[in-house]
Amino acid sequence: MKAPLLLDRRAFLGRSAGGIGGIALHTLLAEGMAMAARGEEVSPEMFKAVAPKAKRVIFLFQSGGPSHMDLFDGKDALEKLHGTNLPDSVRAGQRVTGMTSGQSSFPVLKPIAPGKRCGPAGVWISDLLPWTQKIAGEICVMRSMHTEAINHDPAITLANTGSMQLGHASAGAWVSYGLGSENKNFPAFMVMISQGTGKNPDQPIFSRLWGSGYLPSQHQGVILGAGKEPVLYLDNPPGISREQRRSTLDDLATLNTRFGEQAADPETMARIHAYEMAFRMQASVPELTDLTGESAETLELYGPEVRKPGTYAANCLLARRLAERGVRFIQLFHRGWDQHVAITRQLPNQCRDTDQPSAALVMDLKRRGLLDDTLVIWGGEFGRTVYSQGQLGGPSSGRDHHGRCFSLWLAGAGIKPGHVHGETDDFCWNITKDPVHLRDLHATMLERLGIDHNKLVFPYRGLDQKLTGVEAAKVVGEILA
Repeated sequence: MKAPLLLDRRAFLGRSAGGIGGIALHTLLAEGMAMAARGEEVSPEMFKAVAPKAKRVIFLFQSGGPSHMDLFDGKDALEKLHGTNLPDSVRAGQRVTGMTSGQSSFPVLKPIAPGKRCGPAGVWISDLLPWTQKIAGEICVMRSMHTEAINHDPAITLANTGSMQLGHASAGAWVSYGLGSENKNFPAFMVMISQGTGKNPDQPIFSRLWGSGYLPSQHQGVILGAGKEPVLYLDNPPGISREQRRSTLDDLATLNTRFGEQAADPETMARIHAYEMAFRMQASVPELTDLTGESAETLELYGPEVRKPGTYAANCLLARRLAERGVRFIQLFHRGWDQHVAITRQLPNQCRDTDQPSAALVMDLKRRGLLDDTLVIWGGEFGRTVYSQGQLGGPSSGRDHHGRCFSLWLAGAGIKPGHVHGETDDFCWNITKDPVHLRDLHATMLERLGIDHNKLVFPYRGLDQKLTGVEAAKVVGEILA
């Protein structure tokens, strides 16, 4: 007796789209949904906006909220305002976290270190970032970023998935879904995590930040860790040869394909894809992580930590190697930026972790001809308050969360080099010119990849889901060369 046909809702709608029911479903289903349900490939032409400037993205996510007035938005006015109380007219009733809402005063804290004007635009960059000062002519500093979130988890989730609500697809998964991979031996989306010496331990990082959400699971990010087994469960069990593994996978693929044809379940196809990718990565990952071919000059460029697997410096070098191998979306999560206390000690430590490797990555990409088609993004989920958390000048004082304005930088892929976009007031509290929401950053990132963010959709729960959400989002054309 033939096995019964098992259809889930998505598969049923997908199959219906191929028959008479497709006439009615044409206006209800996006083509990407129907194709995914049938296990077919999605064509990048469906989402195309303009000729792409970038082939890949490297997102250096600084988890915890880097202090924008201490790093990229220092102002002469803060020297004069130091110690004065933040005016109510500037706060404008903005809510703050429970960590400082009970303070009797909000004394302004000037930048904890001096800085200098750098690059053709004269962008202020802290002396805590001497290597970033060197690449000021290559980066575009966005001073007018903003977000509604004031706590880490919703803010980080928004920055990485386009929504503060759980369950949405991550930015890297969207890019994988829209463009696929350039190298069959690596996933389109790979992730690395490091812990800084600023605040240790810092806020946790959850796998949903590189998850696929409602997209087919083959688009989720793959973690590249440190140690002898960078990708878990790749090694064959003792006594199993590579030939035996290949034979087993062939038999398993036959069974899964048969079930996939009966059930029309795209996740079955994703499972086959995962098994095949893992088999190929048994050879590609060891080659990737073997740094013996890197020159002494290159290793020195990334700094002394580059030889220690799992450090931010080592991950930056691996990001360049992944870019060379055609990985579409490479994301580094670096923890330790949540300086609520001891900011005069913690922030310099955190900067030492990240400054040289971040700059080295941009330099290395440029000298290898990769920066022109690689979009590099450096930034976190929000900024910090201009007022001191705790006693002004005390060794245990720090800064609280601030989402109303913060800074990040971009480089490569036709982004204006040596440019500054947006302005904030004298208190680094409110945006005074050219606001950029995180949705706009996502729209701009997709545009650099040649994707129209309004076309990159996936129907789910009655809504055309997008990385940029349902609210208005725009490409920040002013930063494009």
